[in-house]
Amino acid sequence: MEIGIVGLPNVGKSTIFNALTSGNAAASNYPFTTIEPNVGVVAVPDARLARLTELVKPYKTVPTSCRFVDIAGLVKGASQGEGLGNKFLANIREVDAVLHMVRLFRDPDVVHTMGSVDFKRDIEVIETELMLADLASLEKQFDKVSGKAKSGDKAAKEVLAVLEALKAGLSAGKPARELGFPPGAVKEFALLTAKPVLFVGNTDESPDPAVVAEFTSSIAARGSQSVVLCGKLESEIAELTGEDRAMFMKDLGMESSGLEKVIVGAYRTLGLSSYFTCGETEVRAWTIPTGAKAPQAAGVIHSDFEKGFIRADVYAFADIDRLGSEAALREKGLVRSEGKEYVVKDGDVCHFKFNN
Repeated sequence: MEIGIVGLPNVGKSTIFNALTSGNAAASNYPFTTIEPNVGVVAVPDARLARLTELVKPYKTVPTSCRFVDIAGLVKGASQGEGLGNKFLANIREVDAVLHMVRLFRDPDVVHTMGSVDFKRDIEVIETELMLADLASLEKQFDKVSGKAKSGDKAAKEVLAVLEALKAGLSAGKPARELGFPPGAVKEFALLTAKPVLFVGNTDESPDPAVVAEFTSSIAARGSQSVVLCGKLESEIAELTGEDRAMFMKDLGMESSGLEKVIVGAYRTLGLSSYFTCGETEVRAWTIPTGAKAPQAAGVIHSDFEKGFIRADVYAFADIDRLGSEAALREKGLVRSEGKEYVVKDGDVCHFKFNN
């Protein structure tokens, strides 16, 4: 899972990137501090994995991971090449999802490139630039396909109909992800606005509840997920470990870190779930699309597991957490044998049987 962090300059992208990844990206009070994208890989925090490790005591524990990419700030006119527009647009095409960083904090010492803090305006600036870039891309694809359609090519006519619907929607100010197309139907067009977006509001240390409420309700009205955090506090948390970290978060009344909030939001945005494999050698977390059937989930481990799938022995994390061992689960008949049509649930522990 690769997530690109985007936003206007000076909204806190690099600060949040550093907090999430314990990285050392430059974070300064001037536009375009980030030119080349910074990349950080982080383990996905999951308390269930720690609990399974405690119970099974394996040789090693392997969490699933997420890549964050801190992309250069975008400005108005980026679709025409303003600022670092072309570089920004090329980088964002490569990620699975977009973390759209929005500035909610007010700080006279940190300049705002548009002169004032207004999250709705800032969101629209970026959304508009991405839609303009998509429209330019669609125009080129439209020209290529229309000739084939005119000559009677049936497949080209079908593609042309989708292109026309996309152009109409984007021209009306709607991003491609809000036009009702299944993701697979528009994937071939490589549209920026088709990518799922998680909006993250970067607040003050003592945020205004009214501003936070307005932000979250505004994003919900778009049908998107949102997370609110304070980049400054997250940076301080990232520098602590163990008991110091836990104590600091407790003093702040924080039940989870910004990284945990972002990961949960990203999983929801991308429609992902986690399952586990357990044994004396290894306890490991795996990421799958929500709704994946057992063979597809097995294929995440190795393609041969999917091809030769026979069955899966499955139990719920909640059951082993409660009873303490797989042996106890088997005694109570809580380990199930599931076939090819079984939909793997978030938190399942699976043992796959397959033909070589």
